Amino acid sequence: MDETIRFSVSLPKALLDALDQKIIAKGYDSRSEFVRDLIREQIAAEKWEDEAAEVFGNLTLIYDHHQRELNAKMIDLAHNSAMNVMCSTHVHLDHCNCMESIILKGKPNEVETIATQIGGLRGVRLAKLTRVSRLDH
Repeated sequence: MDETIRFSVSLPKALLDALDQKIIAKGYDSRSEFVRDLIREQIAAEKWEDEAAEVFGNLTLIYDHHQRELNAKMIDLAHNSAMNVMCSTHVHLDHCNCMESIILKGKPNEVETIATQIGGLRGVRLAKLTRVSRLDH
């Protein structure tokens, strides 16, 4: 485990009060934990700006499972893409709607392209790509 270094940050009182409210609302144990998460988010976001980086995405879909050939089209897009589908989870929400979570791995443009292609299929009601990456220290 890395050595922990302490440093201080100066903030106007109003900004510190807003920070503390956010920490309480999100259930963090400390300011340090909240700040560490903000830094990790920024590092992960920067990886998505590097075209050569390997990144990960979680594509969450809600779709009408009665839409003809939608599942086959989703599978074809995933199998014919340059990036990797790591796994997927399928849940039946109700009689008409399914939710699927697809974990993707590849270059940023590859992951975004497949997410856009799948999200744009007829019958997909919601498509949200959560962008993540490894946090190399």
